[in-house]
Amino acid sequence: MEVRLRNNRKVFIREYEDRDFHLIQALNKREGWTNLAVNSERTKIAWEHSNVAIVAETENDEIAGFIRGLTDTAISIYICELLIDKKFRGQGLGETLLCYVQQLYPNARIDLLATRISRSFYEKLGFRHFAGFRRTKG
Repeated sequence: MEVRLRNNRKVFIREYEDRDFHLIQALNKREGWTNLAVNSERTKIAWEHSNVAIVAETENDEIAGFIRGLTDTAISIYICELLIDKKFRGQGLGETLLCYVQQLYPNARIDLLATRISRSFYEKLGFRHFAGFRRTKG
């Protein structure tokens, strides 16, 4: 799907393909998401097993952003990662990716974890804060 950003730049929203992985990892690294960047094999498995795996690609084959998650298609969508390249932030791409996923599964709610920095972004889009828990393997 072709979309125009607020700066009139064109991007294409499409399903993830294997050829995207090295560009996604480069974006993870630039953002400082070291757990994903360093654990490349596990991160690749996660992308391969996610039923929500969408990228936003420029006309120059650059990954402007991505969204990855899991859904049961009926009740819940869990967004694992949403990342927009710094060059493309503030242009509506994050909102576009979230809306795109919601349109794919219109009856499902979206749940996600967010940092304090991104809290205002999600609240502006109508998300509400709720408490959650996380357990990671030691």
